[in-house]
Amino acid sequence: MRKFIYIVLFLLIAAGFYFWVSRNAEEQGVVYRNSEYGFVLNLLESWRGYSIVGEEWEGYIPDDGKGQVFVAKGPLVLVRHPGWTEAVPRQDIPIMVFTVSQWNDMQRDKFHIGAAPINPSELGRNTKYVFALPARYNFAYLPGFEEVDQIVRSTAFQPI
Repeated sequence: MRKFIYIVLFLLIAAGFYFWVSRNAEEQGVVYRNSEYGFVLNLLESWRGYSIVGEEWEGYIPDDGKGQVFVAKGPLVLVRHPGWTEAVPRQDIPIMVFTVSQWNDMQRDKFHIGAAPINPSELGRNTKYVFALPARYNFAYLPGFEEVDQIVRSTAFQPI
């Protein structure tokens, strides 16, 4: 019985320490927390002072003889580096937000986004939303595209 109490006590202390370290690391780092859609993005120190730009993505279906017909839209959250200027723009971190049904419709080719022959790539999901990177989002090779690639290929993006 005594051994059991020591084990439980040790586990409680370890859990408390883990919680304290995790919380302290988040407070010390550069973190973008989006409570509206439910995700967290841990950024590199060079992103301290980032800004958020809200835009929309649009989905279309081809219409014979008429071009394209608009059928869907959703939020596009741009996380912008503090060094971005009009004269010298830097690569944003673009996060597309889809409802689960929108994502499923796009996967079934009920609509497409942009001219790229491939769909956006999934970053993660929670119970309400699917988060994705636009296809070819970094093909302009703006300054900082390597850093953005490093961020999005890591575990920096976490749905909550």
